Amino acid sequence: MPNATPDKRLFLKERELTALLEITQAITQDATSEAALYKIFQFTLIGQLGVRRLALYVLTDGVFREQVAFPAVMGPLPEAVCAQCHAAPCPVAALGLGPAWNGFETVIPVRLADQVLAYVFIGTAQADYAGQEAVKFLETLANILLGAVENRRLTRQRVAAAALRREIEIAQDVQRLLFPTHLPNNAAVAVARTYVPHTEIGGDYFDVVEIDADRLLLCIADVSGKGVAAALLMSNFQAGLRTLLRQGADLAVIAHELNHLIFRNAGGEKFITAFLGIYDCRTRHLHFINAGHNDPILLPDQGPPQLLKTGSVMLGIIEELPGLEVGEVQVPPRSLLFNYTDGLTEVFDAEGNEFGEEGVLRVIAQNRYLPLPRLHETLLREIRAFGGGTDQFADDVTILSCRMK
Repeated sequence: MPNATPDKRLFLKERELTALLEITQAITQDATSEAALYKIFQFTLIGQLGVRRLALYVLTDGVFREQVAFPAVMGPLPEAVCAQCHAAPCPVAALGLGPAWNGFETVIPVRLADQVLAYVFIGTAQADYAGQEAVKFLETLANILLGAVENRRLTRQRVAAAALRREIEIAQDVQRLLFPTHLPNNAAVAVARTYVPHTEIGGDYFDVVEIDADRLLLCIADVSGKGVAAALLMSNFQAGLRTLLRQGADLAVIAHELNHLIFRNAGGEKFITAFLGIYDCRTRHLHFINAGHNDPILLPDQGPPQLLKTGSVMLGIIEELPGLEVGEVQVPPRSLLFNYTDGLTEVFDAEGNEFGEEGVLRVIAQNRYLPLPRLHETLLREIRAFGGGTDQFADDVTILSCRMK
C-alpha cells in the first residue's frame, strides 16, 4: 500500500483484519461446506477489500478447476499461467492471456512446498490497495482458505475410510457365519475345504449339511460382486437353502426357489453360480444341479474323470430357470468329488496360458490319494508356481472336496 496515507493505511489494515476474522469464523464452523467457504472468500474480498474482479482456481484431482468467478465465469485456466507463473505473483498483462482477462491485474500462485495448489486472479478498484504487501495478505488469506478446504477433504476421507472399514468388518462377520464350522469325516465320507479370499471380502460360499443319517448336501457357490451387498445376498441364499432342506424339498424345487429368492432380492443385477449335490451314502447315488458353475470333477478310483454339467443357468438372472435338469450318477467306492470356484483355474503364466480345468485335472489325478488337505495344498502350490510364484490370486479361491469311501 505504498501511496496510502497513515489514516488510509489504518483503515485498510482494519479491513484486512475484518476480512481475516470473517474467513476464520467461517472455517471454525464445522458445518460450513467447501462451496460455502469459497463464497465467503469471494464476498469478503469484494466487500471488505474492494476487489472488483476475482477468480480462484484450485488443484483438484490433478486439474485446476474454477471455484470462484466474479463477475463472470472465465473458463479453463490458461496454460500460460501454469507455464509462466509458479514461483511468485505475476502481472496478468505480461502473460498474454487475451482480452477476457484484461480486468485482472495480478495472479497469485498459492504454493505448498514445491507445488502450486491454487491460482488467485485479482482485479482491484483501489490504487492504494496494491503492491507487495497487499498481494502478500491476499496470498495468506488464500492459504488459510485452502488449508480449511483440505482439512475438510481429509476429514471426509477419514469418515469414508472408517465407514468402509466398518462395512468390511460387517461383511467379514456375515461371511464367517455363513461357513460351516464342522465338516463330516466318518466311515462313509471325508470332506475338506480351503478358502483363499482375493480381497478382504470374498464372494465365494460353500456349505455342507448332513440332512439325515444317510444323506449329505454339498454346495459351492460364487456371487457376482463383492462387499456387504454380496455378503448379504449370499446370506439370503444360505437361509433359503437351509429352510428348503428342513422342509424336505427336492433339488429341483430348491433350485427354482433359490432362483426366485435371488431374482426378487437383486432384481437381476446380481447372480450366483452354484453347484448343489445330495449324496446318499447308503445307495451311493449323487443327485446334483450345476447352475452355471465350474463343472465339479468326479474322479473314480478306476476310469476316467466325469464332469458334472447337468443343471441350468446361473441363479438370479432370470425369473424362471430354463430347462432345469437334475443329474444323477452312481458313485464308485474311493471316488473323489472335487468342487471349486473359478479363481482356481483363472491363473495365467508369463505367456498368457491359463492353468485351466486341464491343469486342475492333471494335478488331482496325480495326487488323488493324498489326504484332502494335502491335496489342496499341493494344488495351490502348483498354481502359484504356474503363475510365477505370486501369492495373490486374481479372484477368490474356494475348494470343497469330498472322498466317498
